[in-house]
Amino acid sequence: MIKTAKEFAKITPREIESKVIELARQGDSPEKIGLILRDQHGIPKVKMFGKKICQILKENKIDANPEYKNINKKIENLRIHAQKHKHDYIVKRRIAEYSSRLKKLEK
Repeated sequence: MIKTAKEFAKITPREIESKVIELARQGDSPEKIGLILRDQHGIPKVKMFGKKICQILKENKIDANPEYKNINKKIENLRIHAQKHKHDYIVKRRIAEYSSRLKKLEK
């Protein structure tokens, strides 16, 4: 039997939204916000309360695009690796693939 959000949580959806906004303004990514809510506040998934973390951030006009940031970080790490290892052609191909994904996200 799966418990619903109302059965186990003593926190309201408004309080969760305010906590998500507060954590986002501190500079935490949506992934990290989810981990903080799970570990420190006992909320397994924010989605159980009706909205996802990214939806809450979009409604409050807080810019948080985790895919964009993660791909940028991956490309930077691959470029550092490619500078050290000139003949690693697989890395050069991966850089091109991730750059293509990044351009698609920008559109």
